[in-house]
Amino acid sequence: MRNTISDTPHAPARPVCMIPEVDASGVTLVDLTPATPLNDYQEAMELAKEEARKHMEEFMLMSWYDRDRNIESPPNSTETAGDELTGYVYYGINHGATLKVDIEDGRFVFFFTPVEL
Repeated sequence: MRNTISDTPHAPARPVCMIPEVDASGVTLVDLTPATPLNDYQEAMELAKEEARKHMEEFMLMSWYDRDRNIESPPNSTETAGDELTGYVYYGINHGATLKVDIEDGRFVFFFTPVEL
């Protein structure tokens, strides 16, 4: 069964990002829903970086997901075939992410890790 979402009854369905069950006990979860929906990934990235600055002095983006384009980074981090991209979640958590910023209910998801100077 394919999980999809549609903004309107006549719009084509887009895949839904299914967040896998992983141990995220050391990860701060931040959900953001702007009053005005964001236009694109670039706006989401700026919002996510603003949020990361509130939690860490220096940080690095470890992984991300863009549901509009149904792509994840690092690319091809999901090793299983299918419609659900989840590799970015495992990658972020397994590479030290301590902050997850979820924008518009999974439309854009970012994992950040602090940088020790």
